[in-house]
Amino acid sequence: MAILGLMRWGFVATVASLSAACSLMPASGPNQDAVRSSEAGSEQSLPYALVKVTPDVERVLASFAPRLTDSATQAFKRPPTEIRFGIGDVVSVTIFEAAAGGLFIPIEAGVRPGNYVTIPNQNVDNNGFISVPYAGAIRAKGRTPAEVQQAIVDALKNRAIEPQAVVTLIEQRTSLISVLGEVNAPSRFPANAAGERMLDAITRAGGPKGQGFDTWVMLEREGRRTTIPFGQIVYEPTNNVYIQPNDTIYVYREPQTFVAFGASGAQGQFNFEAWRISLAEGVAKAGGLNDSAADPAAVFLYRGESREVAEQLGVDTHRFPGPVVPVIYNVNFRDPSGYFMATKFQVRNKDVVYISNSQSVESAKIMQYIRLVSATVNDPIVAATNGVTLRTAIKTSP
Repeated sequence: MAILGLMRWGFVATVASLSAACSLMPASGPNQDAVRSSEAGSEQSLPYALVKVTPDVERVLASFAPRLTDSATQAFKRPPTEIRFGIGDVVSVTIFEAAAGGLFIPIEAGVRPGNYVTIPNQNVDNNGFISVPYAGAIRAKGRTPAEVQQAIVDALKNRAIEPQAVVTLIEQRTSLISVLGEVNAPSRFPANAAGERMLDAITRAGGPKGQGFDTWVMLEREGRRTTIPFGQIVYEPTNNVYIQPNDTIYVYREPQTFVAFGASGAQGQFNFEAWRISLAEGVAKAGGLNDSAADPAAVFLYRGESREVAEQLGVDTHRFPGPVVPVIYNVNFRDPSGYFMATKFQVRNKDVVYISNSQSVESAKIMQYIRLVSATVNDPIVAATNGVTLRTAIKTSP
């Protein structure tokens, strides 16, 4: 019996030593210590940077939030431009003279409404010209109406009596704006000479089909593209830029989502259901922190940041290959101010929110496992002991 007892306790001690590292215990992810100690990475894992969320970190991230005011998209922030003629536009030309007896108005002109003549409407030809009698071919492509008028006057001033010209765009076929995708009336329409902004163009196409919080707008101009949430155009007027002729606007719906794991009330993928949400709102969507399991100091958000952003956050980017730096942000909800941080920290599309278990939960798992192993080993010993006791009692009975 003494030998069996020693074997039992030796086995239990072995299990306890193995369980101390928690490697045998089921878990939904790493604990806080593992996240901090594994930051440098290894040959088998990906290195990452651990960044504590502070007001300075939030200011850096806010300055790099996607918007049309970024330096990379300054080409889209231009004032409205004048409408210029293009090949295929239908143009009307009216020529005035100061008195009858000139080039266009004869002396005996009869009853006329005025000293002018209107040339039949004509298209800007494939070479970019229109034809004006006695002036010849006048270049119209790439010119404004005022510039074409001046060219006609210059060609006629030595032949007509103080000529004046009025050039009118009858049908606009080149300076067009296209609005496609998730709008109620996709169309291609002439640009407004007075200038119009992006929301004006989307309105002319019937407006977005959805509520807007999961709607994105892509603007293409001169071979360049930029994409922005529809809500950011509505709530930040600086992003509601002027539309230029021949711009293409593509409106599409792409629900923004994040994933929650660990000791949250619910796990899985969640839709923003808004054009942007804070980390506090994201944790709330996932059911908050599990009161019986979560470590409030170990709320983490996983995201890939650009090297420029990582450098501004104080991360040593030399140890990270490639343009994207894996970053884990940490918010401490044990600190009352952590909730203020979480209300300002913006969740982005495809972020991963992970809440680690408390150390006490992991210790309880170990103790329960040891108790299970101990009971498993002890059961046959107890049975054997009870058998010996029973046989002894039978032998000693009268």
